[in-house]
Amino acid sequence: MRWFLSLLAVLLLVPGWAGEARLPVLSSDATVRARWLAPSGGWPRRIGLLEPVGALSLSSDDHAFGGYSALALRGDEAVLLSDGGQFLRLSIAGRHLRKRAIVTLRDGPGTGWMKEDRDTESLVLDRSSGVVWIGYERVNAIWRYAADLQHALGSVAPRPMRYWGANTGPESLVRLNDGRFLVIQEGWRGMVEPRNALLFDGDPTVSGDYGRPLHYRPPEGFAPSDAAVLPNGDVLVLNRRWHFPPLRFESVLVRIARDSIRPGALLAGPVVADLSPIMARENAEGIAVTMERGATMIWVVTDNDMSRWRPTVLAKFRWLG
Repeated sequence: MRWFLSLLAVLLLVPGWAGEARLPVLSSDATVRARWLAPSGGWPRRIGLLEPVGALSLSSDDHAFGGYSALALRGDEAVLLSDGGQFLRLSIAGRHLRKRAIVTLRDGPGTGWMKEDRDTESLVLDRSSGVVWIGYERVNAIWRYAADLQHALGSVAPRPMRYWGANTGPESLVRLNDGRFLVIQEGWRGMVEPRNALLFDGDPTVSGDYGRPLHYRPPEGFAPSDAAVLPNGDVLVLNRRWHFPPLRFESVLVRIARDSIRPGALLAGPVVADLSPIMARENAEGIAVTMERGATMIWVVTDNDMSRWRPTVLAKFRWLG
């Protein structure tokens, strides 16, 4: 009996034996479908400082598809990161989109068995090397990964981020044009105080510092969900808020002047676009900026919160600012 109790005690420490559900894992051979999506009433000529280019609704029969909370572009490839530690790599050529690969993070906090171990919410991708930095909620940490998108190269859990909350942490992570990194706290629903933020002089995982504090004030009732840098160094912050019932989301873009991004600052800026109708009033969580033949393009992706009846929207806009 003693050996049985000892074995049982060991098994209870093994993920799955203690009753925790395995986080959904998208099959590497899952089929991803894309169909063109147009807002009710057709496309407007412009939305604030954006000109719509087009939008796709992505879907799959795999029950683990969705939950995309971060986005990056590299060459002809879009890289979507779910909040369960999985990358969906899509090649984009004109009006054609094709699945290139599905990659699951091997390294990271915990064992990777539960969603809490891989609550990946923000992403920076180096277009030259392919190295990525990921912001983790729950553990409030930043990890750096090799270009294979699996193997960790370093990590840091900055002391100030310990108090950012269990599910309200580093939702936005961006590398500025001068090499600094900015990470912004999501905050909780109904939070009226400015969000905490940290500014790093360089790569947070190797710089040896825990960042210098500053704050971000989103539009009233909104929370920051991602950020990206414009060619001139200004930062676009994607903000969202939700209503229920029925479940619907609003999404707006705020422009932060590059010269205002310094330690101790209170970051704020004008709303430059309301994306709510274009994004099908879905949960916009990822934003990326690219250059195409001299034009600045803004990409936005939604998180369907793993609800199969809700779409994953990938939209593209031309920046007019």
